[in-house]
Amino acid sequence: MDNEYLNYVEQFKRTILTVVELEVKRRPTAAAAAVLRYMQNENRQYSKKQCWIAPIFEDRNKSSFYFASVPKLSLEDLRFHNYFRISASKLEELLQIVGAKLQKQNVVRESISPPERLALTLRYLASGDSMVSMSYQYLVGVTTVSNIIKETCAIIWNSLCPLVLPSRLEEKDWLDIANEFEKWNFAHCIGAIDGKHVIIQVCTLFTRESIVYLEISYSIILMAICDANYIIRFVDIGAYGRRSDGGIFQDSAIGKAFDEGRMNVPQPAAIADSPVLPFCLVRDKAFPMKPYLLRPYPGRDLTPEQAVFNYRLSRARRSIENTFGILASQWRIYRKPIIASPTTASRIVQAQLGAYTIGLEKMILM
Repeated sequence: MDNEYLNYVEQFKRTILTVVELEVKRRPTAAAAAVLRYMQNENRQYSKKQCWIAPIFEDRNKSSFYFASVPKLSLEDLRFHNYFRISASKLEELLQIVGAKLQKQNVVRESISPPERLALTLRYLASGDSMVSMSYQYLVGVTTVSNIIKETCAIIWNSLCPLVLPSRLEEKDWLDIANEFEKWNFAHCIGAIDGKHVIIQVCTLFTRESIVYLEISYSIILMAICDANYIIRFVDIGAYGRRSDGGIFQDSAIGKAFDEGRMNVPQPAAIADSPVLPFCLVRDKAFPMKPYLLRPYPGRDLTPEQAVFNYRLSRARRSIENTFGILASQWRIYRKPIIASPTTASRIVQAQLGAYTIGLEKMILM
């Protein structure tokens, strides 16, 4: 028996050493390949363009979808809303907010107007089509489409944040949210929290995270807190998908504000004849135990009281699941992998939430 155990230990050691040696050999090879590819891109010779604008794009002011079909869509509210996911009046309102920042100076040729830039970006968010598809639809180059989407998304978010971004809610607002959750038979609930994975196609970035996920799916996290009416109150965007929801929440500005008591959460109070209970957020088991975070009872052998508690908590927590479902249903960008870097993908998600804010008067973002 002792000899078998010693042989097993020796075999295990040899296996570990073999794995370590392979890993040590692989890392310099991967680093050398990354450096070689970077040098090849730096030394790449680009051929001179034969024409300033591709022939297919020369008739953009007459044949592109924006000039040929959008004016007709504006005459039908239902079809317009189905195409852009917001009404014509809300689109004009958004254009008034961001139009000045989207304006470009005419130098060599006429620049793309702010309404066209905004329309292209909103359609990209609403449809989830590729940038190549948007290029043929709006008759502009793929690189131009990429730059327009990136710039417009950043402008939408930066312009709307000062208008709809409170750093915290007042105590009265929390009490109103708690009263709304009473319809789910769950008292002292001030919101439901969860995270949603936004899948992206990994770009060639020389960072540890990108190299790890070079051959598999990659995602960023959209973490949100919503009320009983599916209105998002706070969001945190951009954390890497390999992290747990609890770790992301703990390191986020929202989690730190809750931990430090800067969110103006109401003081614990009694419910009818029950003892004094705190106001709390409902969540799943992925989040840590906190005085302001409630999770269901684990296991299957539950008492009738515990089973009823889990049922009502699940009804309250379902609001955040429904909210993510509404977002994915209205904005098809969530249905497919986003072909962009993590930073650009975060801007796209932020802009989508900003556009969603225009559609919902009461939505509040963080």
